[in-house]
Amino acid sequence: MVTARGLHGYSRASSCTRRDFRKMVRITESLIRQRAEHNNCEIFSLEEISLHQQEIERIEHIDKWCRDLKIVYFQNNLIPKIENVGRLKKLEYLNLALNNIECIENLDGCEFLQKLDLTVNFVGELTSVESLKLNVHLQELFLVGNPCCEFEDYRKFVIATLPQLKWLDGKEITRSEQIQALQDYPIVQQQILEQQQAYILKRTKEKEEAQKNLEEKENNEKAGQKKQNPSFDGQGLDQTQNTENNQSNSDGEEDKDQKNTDEDEMNKKFWEEPSQYTPESRLEAHRYIEKMRKAKDKDKNQKKQKPQRTLITSEGRVLNVNEPKIDFTLIDDEENNQFILDLAVYRYMDTSLLNIDVQPTYVCVMVKGKVFQLVLAAEVKPDSSSAKRSQTTGHLLVTMPKTQEVVRPKSKSTSTIRSATSTKPHPAVTSLLGHAQLCYPKNPGHGDSQGFNPSCFGGRREWNG
Repeated sequence: MVTARGLHGYSRASSCTRRDFRKMVRITESLIRQRAEHNNCEIFSLEEISLHQQEIERIEHIDKWCRDLKIVYFQNNLIPKIENVGRLKKLEYLNLALNNIECIENLDGCEFLQKLDLTVNFVGELTSVESLKLNVHLQELFLVGNPCCEFEDYRKFVIATLPQLKWLDGKEITRSEQIQALQDYPIVQQQILEQQQAYILKRTKEKEEAQKNLEEKENNEKAGQKKQNPSFDGQGLDQTQNTENNQSNSDGEEDKDQKNTDEDEMNKKFWEEPSQYTPESRLEAHRYIEKMRKAKDKDKNQKKQKPQRTLITSEGRVLNVNEPKIDFTLIDDEENNQFILDLAVYRYMDTSLLNIDVQPTYVCVMVKGKVFQLVLAAEVKPDSSSAKRSQTTGHLLVTMPKTQEVVRPKSKSTSTIRSATSTKPHPAVTSLLGHAQLCYPKNPGHGDSQGFNPSCFGGRREWNG
């Protein structure tokens, strides 16, 4: 069957090489646990799992890890063979639609299999349905979209071969159909064998052509790489480097536009070219889509990468930088001869995301990979600096002592310390006594009984002689 390449088309046939096999998506324990969220991520008791659209190229491990599976979805993958499901004794429904399966096999151990979906595969060996005779509970079978469906009397052959079926390709099997299929079975069987043999010869030619096309494609790719990267001598290499260094930004933009135009033309050519619909063509289309996706992701990552910020110029001048855009306060504590940097770090950010570097002329703080750098007005002592963080506000406090010590004159003391062995009264006491003596009246008979005039202290008895 020939199809045109489009959004849902497929490319030229090519075989699956060992290199492609290494890149295929594998069924891993983490993938199964991820798909077992409805079962609390427990895989040993899992009864249903959906692994559709995962680009899986081989069935493996599920017959050992998930013995209790009853329903399995493998549709829309790249599986070429039915394998590693024979130990699933409780399996009731297996969906393998939209894969690369060419033969029905290895299902005799699924004793309770009731429904098998092989829609849109590449089953051309129709006689392989005989392997389902041992699945006595099989009631529904879907083979629509397979090459075998184009065989004459295909439905009669399947009905006569599998008498336990109730539905075929979504259509109920009547009792009269069963009787007629059994009566015509010898003739139909011979016709099916002839058609099947012709299909096998056709498939053999397709595989040979696919292998040939693959080799031609690899040779063309190697030749294209040689043209893009020719060998030069030392002088030519230097000239090339000088030319590249002298290119302007406008040239770079033109190169990008040219690259995008070439990619669009290549995509258009790839998808519009007619091709055979084969398992190899599906694989090639998948490889091409994966290649283009990786190229786009690479371009996005390159666009996201910002140019490295300059922290120190080529002349050695340190720049002020505030990438995290956080508030800060720099205090010049002249009394203690130090700088204090108060950085308003995010309150709930973990302290392990901070990295502080104090240099003699500047301080640099990394906040979640973003640079905060501040030039200081005077040199500081990095070894004597300290950093603290508030547990309530989250602020970072960096204390940086200055290298130059400020010499200040000693302040004169206003108070004197009297010796404990001195017998002279304190000057303040003498002053008070002198003031009290001035308050004594000339006639001690008047006033207070102790000879003290209380009016001198506001009329209060604060001292009794």
